Amino acid sequence: MQTFSKILSITALTASLALGLGSIAKAEQKTDFKVAWSIYVGWMPWGYAADHGIVKKWADKYGIKIEVTQFNDYVESMNQYTAGAFDAVTLTNMDGLSIPAAGGVDTTAVIVGDFSNGNDAVILKDKASLADIKGQNVNLVEFSVSHYLLARALESIKLTERDVKVVNTSDADMVAAYKTAEVTAVVTWNPLVSTILEDPTAKKVFDSSQVPGEIIDLMVANSGVLKDNPNFGKALAGIWYETAALLTADSADGKAAREAMGQASGTDLKGFRIPACRHQAVCQAGRCRCLHCLGQPAEDNGSRPQLPVRKRPARQWRAVGRRHRHRDAGWQDPRRHRQRQAALHRDLHEGRRRRFALSDLKAAARR
Repeated sequence: MQTFSKILSITALTASLALGLGSIAKAEQKTDFKVAWSIYVGWMPWGYAADHGIVKKWADKYGIKIEVTQFNDYVESMNQYTAGAFDAVTLTNMDGLSIPAAGGVDTTAVIVGDFSNGNDAVILKDKASLADIKGQNVNLVEFSVSHYLLARALESIKLTERDVKVVNTSDADMVAAYKTAEVTAVVTWNPLVSTILEDPTAKKVFDSSQVPGEIIDLMVANSGVLKDNPNFGKALAGIWYETAALLTADSADGKAAREAMGQASGTDLKGFRIPACRHQAVCQAGRCRCLHCLGQPAEDNGSRPQLPVRKRPARQWRAVGRRHRHRDAGWQDPRRHRQRQAALHRDLHEGRRRRFALSDLKAAARR
């Protein structure tokens, strides 16, 4: 089932990826901007926002115009951005470090929308083990995030790209290609993954949940354009957060938004499942991976669950000193909890190091 594994609560308006040495597109003050996006479960909010007036609302607020264009071919959207035809585009971190950078386009991450936690996958036909990929032709979008996932999958079983043959295939043709007898292995992303897995011969043998946090989905913009037109970046941020809030809302409007995005991506509300999270972060089914929930199980019941309180024995905190003691025997602030946990592990580690060093000295003295 298609899963929207997301961390929608992160933005990076001031964090440049330093992609390339200069911008091909001429940077200047202007009022009309063009944004490119392609079909992927994590980027559906951009299409929804354009169709439902959210883009226009934020563009009007800053006195600009934003045209949002959907591409059926992911690589072509990046090529058009690199050529200067668009001011912003949706892409993954590694693709941003290849196509735009290679074209000399300095690019800034405006929105860090999510990381793929199972939405990208390696699929074999009638084979249930990743090891069976050896010697096969593998259809994927060459030099894209799928190529990266293949390399990581092969690495996990001590193989290399020399053990397979990569066949460059457009994402627009991937589903049709899999249905042919000649294609026995593909690497792609959702919603294509879900569609291919409907075939009883398709077996998912590796996915991005096995390399968590490595595939990051972004909305990026030309750095020069952003520098000369900061309101463009502000508008993009406003569009994303308003749509994200609606997407995760426990309301009739929120459900309607999820249904619309599911249909636009080729599935339905059930396929576009979003486990609830009180922090407006869209989480992996059965396991919340947002920065706030810290791995607590997510509830997929349409409501916003409250953070559970972890009870800790008081003596556990006394053992490592007063500064680490959890006075309420639980935790409500995830950030402080992580800091305490890190300090606890550091102290325990240092304690073990000192203990081992002392035992080594005693052994040496006895010898």
